[in-house]
Amino acid sequence: MDNLLFTTFVNLWVHRKGADLGGAVETEMTVGQNNNAALEALIIGTSEATCRLREMIRRVARSNASVMLCGPSGSGKELVARAIHDEGARSGKAFSAINCGAIPGELIESELFGHEKGSFTGAHARRIGHFEASDGGTLFLDEIGDMRFDMQVKLLRVLEDRTIVRVGSSEVRDIDVRVISATHQDLGAAIAEGKFREDLFFRLGVVVLQVPSLASRVEDIPALIRHFQRKMPADVKCRFDDAAMVLLMQHGWPGNVRELRNFVERASVLHGGETLGVDDVAMLLNPTAALAPRRAVPSSPVAVQASADDFAASAAPHAKTPAPGRPIDLKREIETIELEQIHVALDLADGIISEAARLLTLKRTTLIEKMRKYGVHQQAA
Repeated sequence: MDNLLFTTFVNLWVHRKGADLGGAVETEMTVGQNNNAALEALIIGTSEATCRLREMIRRVARSNASVMLCGPSGSGKELVARAIHDEGARSGKAFSAINCGAIPGELIESELFGHEKGSFTGAHARRIGHFEASDGGTLFLDEIGDMRFDMQVKLLRVLEDRTIVRVGSSEVRDIDVRVISATHQDLGAAIAEGKFREDLFFRLGVVVLQVPSLASRVEDIPALIRHFQRKMPADVKCRFDDAAMVLLMQHGWPGNVRELRNFVERASVLHGGETLGVDDVAMLLNPTAALAPRRAVPSSPVAVQASADDFAASAAPHAKTPAPGRPIDLKREIETIELEQIHVALDLADGIISEAARLLTLKRTTLIEKMRKYGVHQQAA
């Protein structure tokens, strides 16, 4: 079947089945192994949705068509992109990922296409961009909906011509890269508002896959928890009784797989080696519950600040105080609160460190240092 017929078939199949597709979780990529075991080790779960997702990955991987992954933040879109690369003919070549929303607008062109020494202030040496570095392989453009409009024009030209020009150079370079993009935004609305180019959407989305939320495949949660715990020492792994597992499967998981991974890490830090019940799980799902009544997730920066102020005011009466013969480990108490608030901020910010740092009124580098201190890992959307 030629590529045109194949991609047309996939598009029709996706539009019928897209709403039921499964998600993925993060794990190590096995390069160059096109077999069922490798794919099942990458895409975790046995639900019907996850099984269909693996089948779709195998189908899409057969061609070089551009793929756009749509779905909520934290659902595992980068892992789907990795799996498509790993199952295809380019598996032995480079896989490169770039978050278009996390790079300052003035640097995105250099990141994608590279630059020559002296081409702008701070360009002290030649830099190879992601397109060149991925030549022969796959380039994953995450959060493509956040790309500046002028950069969308340049990206479209590259995709059409299959050539790039480094910043500060006039030399045209041929490239052979498969592009997989992802977004959690409604690009249809963005196109209608003039914020995203329709022609670029059609170029990037020859095949469009919908990656669903974790809440739509809750039967995979036990397997995902085991997966996240597999590299943990035995004495920090938590167990969950039946009632606790039911509560986990009833939770809405607004942060999707990323939120579940944070939950597992939080449980191991605060309750390592224990068997957790419903009350323990409820507390871990809402770390501030003991200090303030549960409230809705703030929808604006003003609401976030108001929520933080309310939290600080309500926390004071419940804080532990020293008593005769009962000293307080102040350092540990502060670290526990700090860790909990880092997790909450990351969940609210969909894992974007710069946004989480803003919510915590910290510098981005300071938050990264604290995440390293507590062993909190940055998740891909």
